[in-house]
Amino acid sequence: MKHDICSIPISEVFEPKDGCPVCRLRDILEKRMVEYITGAAMMEPDVRIETNKKGFCLHHYNRMLKQHKHLSVALTMQSRLEELDRQVFGNGLLAKDPARQGKSARQALSTCFVCDEVNTNLERMLQNTCHLWGRERDFRQLFAEQPELCLPHFAMLAEAAGKELGKKERAEFTKIASDICRRGLDALRADIDHFTRMYDYRSGKSANDWGTAKDSPERVVKFLTSRPPEKD
Repeated sequence: MKHDICSIPISEVFEPKDGCPVCRLRDILEKRMVEYITGAAMMEPDVRIETNKKGFCLHHYNRMLKQHKHLSVALTMQSRLEELDRQVFGNGLLAKDPARQGKSARQALSTCFVCDEVNTNLERMLQNTCHLWGRERDFRQLFAEQPELCLPHFAMLAEAAGKELGKKERAEFTKIASDICRRGLDALRADIDHFTRMYDYRSGKSANDWGTAKDSPERVVKFLTSRPPEKD
């Protein structure tokens, strides 16, 4: 079931040519997985065992609560709390060793079912992206026409290419991806420089001189982390 909901035609993700295509792919995977967890997964014992054991990070708890399926979320929380009680407090040996108990608590809170599933499927789809690039000329052109690649996803693509492509193709693929990412970096550097100059009274700039720089700090955060900063 999980593989079914994560089956996405790669070329469709690259066709919009709007922002980082891997961010878009990650967001689609994440949306489908959150919908799955708050819906059909409630009836799948093997998935519930994993969610009880791994739990969820803050980001994905927030995404789950925004589905407005509070009973489904509460049920996952109910069994997760039972599992945490067993992991952290139910072992008599751990209770006699506060340091080990603290370590067990920290480990129990460091995992997220959705993160793991999204990352696993994203890595698999980036491997498929490399294979598609290697065999289809049209996709090579589509890939080269992408306007952006954030730095984390450039790194993931380069790693995937290192595993999936031959030496010559790997060098060509990574060069194209690097050029796309570097163009974004250069544009951000120019905008963030302009942003800082807007606060320098010596620059002589007026309120009408922002150009594309006004939201540059937010765009730098997304370039560096693959996610936009949280809104107030």
